[in-house]
Amino acid sequence: MNRTIQSLLLRSAFMTSVIFAIASISTHVSAAGLLKPVNQQYQDLIIESHHVDVVIADGYATTQIEQVFFNPNAMDLETIYSFPVPSKAAVGEFTYWIDGNPVTGEVLEKREAREVYNEQKSQGNEAALVEQDDYKTFDISVYPVRANDKVKIRLVYVQATHTDTGIGRYQYPLEEGGVDEAKQSFWTRNETVEQSFQFNLTLRSNYPIDGLRLPNQPNAVVNQLSSQEYQVSLSNLSNQASNQMINEGTLEGTKLSTENQTAFTLNQDIIAYWRYTPGLPGALDMVTYKATPEEKGTFLLTLTPAMDLQPLQQGRDWVFVLDISGSMQGKYSTLVEGVRQAMGKLTADDRFRVILFNDRTKELTHGYDAVTPENINRVLNKLDNITPNNGTNLYAGVEKALKNLDADRATGIILVTDGVANVGVTEKKDFLTLLEKADVRLFSFIMGNQSNRPLLEGMTKVSQGFYQEVSNADDILGQVLLATGKLNHEALRDIQIDIDGVRVKDLTPSDIGTLYRGQQLHIAGHYWKGGAADVRISGKIGGEKKVYETTIQFPETETRYPELERIWAYTAIEALLEQQDYLGESQDTKQAIIDIAKEYSLVTDYTSMIVVRDSVFEEKGIARSNQQRVENERLAREVRATQPVQNHRADTNKPLYTHSRPSVGSGGGGGSINGFILPMIAALYILRRRKRS
Repeated sequence: MNRTIQSLLLRSAFMTSVIFAIASISTHVSAAGLLKPVNQQYQDLIIESHHVDVVIADGYATTQIEQVFFNPNAMDLETIYSFPVPSKAAVGEFTYWIDGNPVTGEVLEKREAREVYNEQKSQGNEAALVEQDDYKTFDISVYPVRANDKVKIRLVYVQATHTDTGIGRYQYPLEEGGVDEAKQSFWTRNETVEQSFQFNLTLRSNYPIDGLRLPNQPNAVVNQLSSQEYQVSLSNLSNQASNQMINEGTLEGTKLSTENQTAFTLNQDIIAYWRYTPGLPGALDMVTYKATPEEKGTFLLTLTPAMDLQPLQQGRDWVFVLDISGSMQGKYSTLVEGVRQAMGKLTADDRFRVILFNDRTKELTHGYDAVTPENINRVLNKLDNITPNNGTNLYAGVEKALKNLDADRATGIILVTDGVANVGVTEKKDFLTLLEKADVRLFSFIMGNQSNRPLLEGMTKVSQGFYQEVSNADDILGQVLLATGKLNHEALRDIQIDIDGVRVKDLTPSDIGTLYRGQQLHIAGHYWKGGAADVRISGKIGGEKKVYETTIQFPETETRYPELERIWAYTAIEALLEQQDYLGESQDTKQAIIDIAKEYSLVTDYTSMIVVRDSVFEEKGIARSNQQRVENERLAREVRATQPVQNHRADTNKPLYTHSRPSVGSGGGGGSINGFILPMIAALYILRRRKRS
């Protein structure tokens, strides 16, 4: 074998092994935890327990977190718990135990909620507050935690679930992104659960599942109850101690023995993947909520396409734009591994450039390089020797990528960043204007939980690309495989959805844009009367118009899914925020967001959730609308838990598609140079492991 090729293969085999080591990187990263001002001399407050219950069913996930905090000091203190904003999550319930009784929070405008909290705190009264810090964190303030005493809180959020090429993914975010330097310099953080950590997940799917796993969690116990139902449990306790904590209703529960437990650190995301059985049909599913025949209803349509999207054969130009700023330090190894995997999926007819940016830009390639093992190896060597530092001039990186485009070749930009632009041009509107002028597709890999998702999502949408969120806890190879399946196939563009026969309104998103191979589409909206409705989905594939039609049935009443109202409200607020990106913040748009958030009790940048004693709610004339909403949702969850898995397919009588939905491994990427290299790399990797052992 040629020595150059042998050397390349050995290096590639070594790099392949990186994916198995990413989870054990020792780089310190910020995490969810209790905050204490720097240089304060009192002891840290303690997270005694952290219990998470997740139910994934009926098109959305409900996450419930219960925590107990303990104050070991001889004085009363305030505690602040901070955690990353979950993706697309509507926070609707916050409950604080006062005198042993749970009290549910209500939503007020942000300033008003903070004023109520500060007033009660100054008077020594119990109060708790949930605030959103932009796209970065939710911060929970609780006062007082009495000296040598404890407090208990509960937070619940809902989010629509997505599958990609037959793979479902749920993320419980714990690792912070390290992007808020001011916050990090002011606070120290206690991220350790001293006694009981429990994470329980129930998956109930109306389509058969053939596997579920939690990467980087070897102690997770996965039980398959049926082909459509799984349960997962993860704990730092022995089984006996774990069972002792179940259904603990008050703070006066039995004290746990510490012999069979280890402290748990809230510094790594928990990711769950599930894989649908191959060969399932494309489908349109619908879940609805309509309390009475007279009231308006809410619906959530989930489209899982099975379109005949052909592999792309013509060579393309790819520009890798990579963030090497200081905020990427905890994510850089993941970035390099993702780039390595992505380059391995390029075809021999493709060309590539690599642009780096922090507070300035640098090009690693000499214009467009041909896709050869030597060129890829040279770039990977350079990336290995880089240490992320300095600020983030994202605009300059994207602007450089748009220069020297070849008008005769299709171009895609692969942007890997946390999107925290803090040098040069930083306004979102300027980024959108820049991309609107260019005939390119932007594909963004969003790194970390504190990434600027609103900016990056807007950029990919305006360029008709797609984005993919990546955690350090993800299977990087799996994420790259999902992305390359999209890059290597045609897409459905200029999508429109028409619904006739039933009055519908307030559809979100109103501008759908493009669907790539394996992607799902969620449409939320309102309807007024039940009945049959004709659904028409149209778009273009390679310039050819495609139309898909079916008939579905809207129910007159359906009371099992009240959380859909919050999911619709969240998407409506997202649409208003996108409108602000183009037109700037106006009082009308801001007020519309506040009105929706207060009606549906959501925490946003403009609204917060406050908990005080019932007598204070009454004294201040704060309506208990969220208390009633939370009770309705709790009762509905109890009803759903007793019922079998529900079938939500809406197009059964007139299927939208004749093909099967795509799954991982179905359909090729078309001519990748790794068609012959990857098997050799795998063999060499195994050989190296044997020699080491």
